[in-house]
Amino acid sequence: VQLVESGGGLVQAGGSLRLSCATSGFSSENYIGWIRQAPGKGREGVSCISSSDNRTYYSDSVKGRFTISRDDAKNTLYLEMNSLKPEDTAVYYCAIFAWCGSPAVQWGRGTEVTVSS
Repeated sequence: VQLVESGGGLVQAGGSLRLSCATSGFSSENYIGWIRQAPGKGREGVSCISSSDNRTYYSDSVKGRFTISRDDAKNTLYLEMNSLKPEDTAVYYCAIFAWCGSPAVQWGRGTEVTVSS
């Protein structure tokens, strides 16, 4: 499955961005979502959605601010990010998981998000 992220950029704290992930077809993948890697840190799971029942998972650090969604007709995954904080600065990767909460097994090239204070 190809994963191509877009939508990153520079935004002020408190602002919003929407990330997109175009895929070659994820309807057969059970769990797809987002991970991120901040400068000098390891990859962190951000959000995940199940294709079978659309259950969602969010890390505590983004819960209430980020919303994951998918458009099966367009084979596209989204991450709506609101109330952004400088600590959200990272490269965001679209990813496939064995299950939500497990480490990612495949990811794209990423899109960079920078939140200025």
